[in-house]
Amino acid sequence: MLSPSPAARLVLVVEANPVSQQQLASHLAALGYEALITQSVSESMVALSRHQFTFSIVNLNLDGADGVDLLRRLEVEGGQPGPIVIIANGGSSKRVATATALGADDILHAPFTADDLENAIKNVASRPRRSWGQEPQDDRGRRLQHELSLWQSPKMREVREIIRQAARADVTVLICGETGTGKDLVARGIHELGVRQAGPFVKVNCAAVPRELLESELFGHERGAFTGAHQLKIGKFEAADHGTIFLDEIGDLHPALQGKLLHVLQDGQFSRVGGRSTIKVDVRVLAATNQNLERAVAGGRFRDDLYYRLNVVQILVPALRERPEEIPLLAHYFAERYARLFQHEGFALPEETVQRLVRYRYPGNVRELENIVKRMIVLGDSQLTRAPWPGELVDAKPESAAPPPVRVRIALKDISRKAAQAAERQAILDALEETQWNRMRAAKLLKISYRALLYKIKDAALVPDGPSSSPA
Repeated sequence: MLSPSPAARLVLVVEANPVSQQQLASHLAALGYEALITQSVSESMVALSRHQFTFSIVNLNLDGADGVDLLRRLEVEGGQPGPIVIIANGGSSKRVATATALGADDILHAPFTADDLENAIKNVASRPRRSWGQEPQDDRGRRLQHELSLWQSPKMREVREIIRQAARADVTVLICGETGTGKDLVARGIHELGVRQAGPFVKVNCAAVPRELLESELFGHERGAFTGAHQLKIGKFEAADHGTIFLDEIGDLHPALQGKLLHVLQDGQFSRVGGRSTIKVDVRVLAATNQNLERAVAGGRFRDDLYYRLNVVQILVPALRERPEEIPLLAHYFAERYARLFQHEGFALPEETVQRLVRYRYPGNVRELENIVKRMIVLGDSQLTRAPWPGELVDAKPESAAPPPVRVRIALKDISRKAAQAAERQAILDALEETQWNRMRAAKLLKISYRALLYKIKDAALVPDGPSSSPA
């Protein structure tokens, strides 16, 4: 993916062919635009999560994918591609019709000339900007209420009640649960049902943004703050002022940023990267994690003071296998929603398929169920009814009938080696603590070289408990 200059009029080009990439980039540069080139749907969605584009050019014929899939993803997940020009080759009339129905603004039939491209750009440049995936406030509220109403198990009814109570109190909330359980829906519920519903809801996935870019993403940067910072950037916290910021995968937040986040939680103030002035915001913070943060705190990977700040109210979202009575409701809801989106009106789940869905264990939880239903609609239900699903236990027997576990025997040599490693690790830790983590003195106590001690500290993954350690 090319790195764009923020000052330019940015255009997303979704094209897999290298020759076509260069031609489009050259034509666009001559017209005063800068191309950000992606080669797949997934690459494009990442770009759309980070940039706002003047317009986009999408080739319907991508390697191993269909450009129409990008438009479908935009309908569901949202983004700011601007008006969309699609490139169609011969024999793709059905996909052109689908792309047009999904909102494509203009069509370029390959092969095309530079004049054809310029005319298409002039045509779409005059059109109002469309926010993909954005529903009107009333529609979002109705959809949210409908999705919350599908929570019919006792555990999820309790979660729904905690959401209503937490929404009324303007405090931080920590949402815990396995991947795909619906933590995002919990966060949106708290925002939409609370006093900040008229304000923005800004989501940041702390695991999806590279560590070196996350500080700028959260807090923004000043022009010239670092190489490539050609203009001022507003961070997510500023964008969420008077609203809610949802920090997903908070357990992956780098320790260097945990202190800055704690400072924002304490007094609502921060500075942009490279900035001297202090910015004050009024933001409610919601956070989610699929990790055990208490264990991360104990292991020194997550600040305990930040954990307690985030954990004012904790909501634990149970796995889908713990609420099987909701599977038919969710399956029918996804079938109705995506059949309409993918223009497969009339699609319905057969009863035998629903029963099979109920029996499945869902390691990916609600998200996996949603994706299974999508595949059924796109490929046809019979394709998935006959074929085994990934990870499915065919004709699985009850857990009580499971075979006895196989006992793994460890060789005496391995037992001796592990015991020696544990004893050595403890001796090193004792010496370090006795010397307040002065590694030079600890090496003398242990009668080994300083360099050997550094290697053993790294190999044993030993870290000091506090800031008072001395490196030498």
